[in-house]
Amino acid sequence: MDNFRTGFVTLIGRPNVGKSTLMNHLIGQKIAITSNKPQTTRNRIMTVYTDDASQMIFLDTPGLHDTKNKLGEYMTKVAKSTISEVDVVMWLVEPSTYIGEMEKSIIEELKSCKKPVILVINKIDTVSEDSLSKFEEAYLKEMDFAKVVKVAALKGINIEEAKDAIRQFLPVGPPYYDEDTITDQSERQIVAEIIREKALRLLQDEVPHGIAVTVETMRMREAVAPKPKKKRHQHPPKKSSLEKQLQEAQLSQDMDEDMEDGPVVFSLDGQQADDQGYDPEGIMDIEATVICERDSHKGIVIGKGGAMLKRIGSSARKDIEELVGCQVNLQLFVKVRRDWRDDKQQLKNFGYNDRQFKD
Repeated sequence: MDNFRTGFVTLIGRPNVGKSTLMNHLIGQKIAITSNKPQTTRNRIMTVYTDDASQMIFLDTPGLHDTKNKLGEYMTKVAKSTISEVDVVMWLVEPSTYIGEMEKSIIEELKSCKKPVILVINKIDTVSEDSLSKFEEAYLKEMDFAKVVKVAALKGINIEEAKDAIRQFLPVGPPYYDEDTITDQSERQIVAEIIREKALRLLQDEVPHGIAVTVETMRMREAVAPKPKKKRHQHPPKKSSLEKQLQEAQLSQDMDEDMEDGPVVFSLDGQQADDQGYDPEGIMDIEATVICERDSHKGIVIGKGGAMLKRIGSSARKDIEELVGCQVNLQLFVKVRRDWRDDKQQLKNFGYNDRQFKD
């Protein structure tokens, strides 16, 4: 362990440049959610990669962008504050010779940070080799980088080269975390992000930026011994347990004016029925709420006849089951919290508290 290297690495860049995708590949599993929508990452996410030679603690940050509301201001503060707290900075850019005002602003920030900065040109699978050299030259004219790495994060190209580049700039020292640590995100936080990811991928462009997801409850269902079967001639036929579950899981909507902020619930149970009905063993019950800013957005999230909410729930449940290792009964509620992205108290309630980050 004498030459073991360990340290913190941050990934910065414009929104939708591939930071979360790259981080997921660097650690070897999906922790940060991804989508083709800008500003998918809202909070700083820590993940840990450990091998025989090093431990890399990655801090994935929100994309740097022009802010339009308090949520945007929070995201920019998170991204910029992280630069001063790490040992290595990775700046992700797309293959282009155009260096705009946002890029120049980032360059000025990086020049003053006094940390090794690795330029990562992402999406190299979309351009020719000759073009890549021109893109690299354009950025090298603006700043001296400690290293330049070219990757295609989505396809996992040159990931090992990126790790090698990081490793050489990490300080020598013992690991901060044990080798089994993967992330600082709680299971509840990851579940909320999975649901938001599915909404980002399925909803229209304007709605996703105005939604948040909170997880109210996550608990394993207590095992209940099956009831003995009754003789058929004693009572008239009753609905099966499966029919009752399905009936209870019907989408209920009340669009009356006095209930416009009330919940709309969709329940999707992953357990298959057998002759005894639902076996409660090995099932986790999860209740989560999708928050949106407008009544019209609420209708879009729900969809005609509940179709969109069903698609979000079905898609999310599969990933959540892989995460928790058991079958999941997911209940989604939809509520309106008008202009929550410009309300400091509501931002804090949804986990976006900027007091923990330096100005």
